[in-house]
This record gives sequence, C-alpha cells and structure tokens, in this order.
Amino acid sequence: MMTPFLGELIGTCLLVVLGDGIVANVVLNKTKGNNSGWIAITLGWGVAVFVAVYSVAAVSGAHINPAASIGLAAAGKFPWSDVPIYIAGQMLGAMLGAFIVWITYRQHFEQTQDADAKLAVFCTGPAIRNPFNNLVSEIVGTFILIFGILSMVAPQSSLGSLDALPAALLVFGIGLSLGGTTGFAINPARDLGPRIMHAILPIPNKRDSDWGYAYVPVVGPIIGGLLAAVVHGLL
Repeated sequence: MMTPFLGELIGTCLLVVLGDGIVANVVLNKTKGNNSGWIAITLGWGVAVFVAVYSVAAVSGAHINPAASIGLAAAGKFPWSDVPIYIAGQMLGAMLGAFIVWITYRQHFEQTQDADAKLAVFCTGPAIRNPFNNLVSEIVGTFILIFGILSMVAPQSSLGSLDALPAALLVFGIGLSLGGTTGFAINPARDLGPRIMHAILPIPNKRDSDWGYAYVPVVGPIIGGLLAAVVHGLL
C-alpha cells in the first residue's frame, strides 16, 4: 500500500516532470515547442498541478509543496509531526523529476548554447534582480496559492482529487498574473530540488546554479504560506 511519503514523492515528481518539461520544450534548441512563450509555460505548469494532485490526492492529500504542508499545519488542518516526512518526499520527488526531464531532453541540452536557458529548465530566476522585491513577489504569489488551497479544503483535511482542477487553475492564474517577476516558484521543493540536480548533473557548458538567489524561492513561499494561514484563520 502506498504511503503518504511515497505519494508526495510521486506527486511532486509528476509536477516537476511536466512543469520543468514544458520549460525545456520552450527554451531549449531544436524542440518542437521552441519559443512557444510564456502562455505555454504557465498553462503547462497548471496542467502539471492538475495531474499531480489528481494522481496522489487519495494517498497523501497532494500537498506537493512544502509551503502547502507548512501552511496547512499552521492553519490547524494538518499535523505538524507529519510535515518533515512530507517535505522529504517532496524534495526527493522534485529531484527525481528534474533528472527525468534531463534524460528526456538530454540531446537538446547538448544543442543549446545558452547557459541561462539551461538553468531556467530547472529553477526560477528574477527578471529584474532585486532580492527584496523578488522575495515580496514570491510571498505574494504563494500567499494567494495557499490562501486558495485553504479555502478549498475542509478542516483536518488536504486537497482531494475533486480539487485538482481548481488548484490547477489557481496556479495557471498566478503564473499569468504574477509570474513575470520571478518565474513564480511558489514552491520551495519545485525550485531547490531541481537546482540541486542542475548542480550535479553532467550538463555540457552549464553555468553556476545561482546559489546566491536560491534562498528567495525557498524563504518567500514559506513566509507566504504562513501569512495565508494567519489571514485565513481570521475569517
């Protein structure tokens, strides 16, 4: 029988395979989807959320995001004691998903000279680098995500399969409206796990993994999730 840990691992893996996969299809050379644009990326991430949530909701509640696990726990809808094992599954799933994307698009990484584009497949980066403003962007985007999730779920529960489409539309909307500043990580595991894989995989002519920025898509979403729990608790 599948455990919540395995459910989060598989769910987050699916999220990253489809999410990072759409980025690879758009930004890497000689793909069928090269230069498809921002709409394709945001829609792809929305579909990634739909598939991930629908696939594992019955097993783990489909948090697939440390900010969601922390936000739900802070709101009293999820036990704090389960947060570490959920985050462990999410991180491992994100790393596995990034590895699968690299394997799938390996020839296209070899055909791409732009080192920034290669990094963008794995993790987010700011359009205009300003740590404070970038952090605010991630806080705002994640606040809306977690506030929306808290509004969907019943007390002492998590997302269910029937919430897959609303959750997907929520992420799609955040990407369209707010994603232009930082690429809308809104999920520490989705960014940090693949960033680690970018650092260790043998990608030809890659750049550094931008570790100076890496705290923003981790700290920002956690703060946003906690703020969403506080505001939701006032309702």
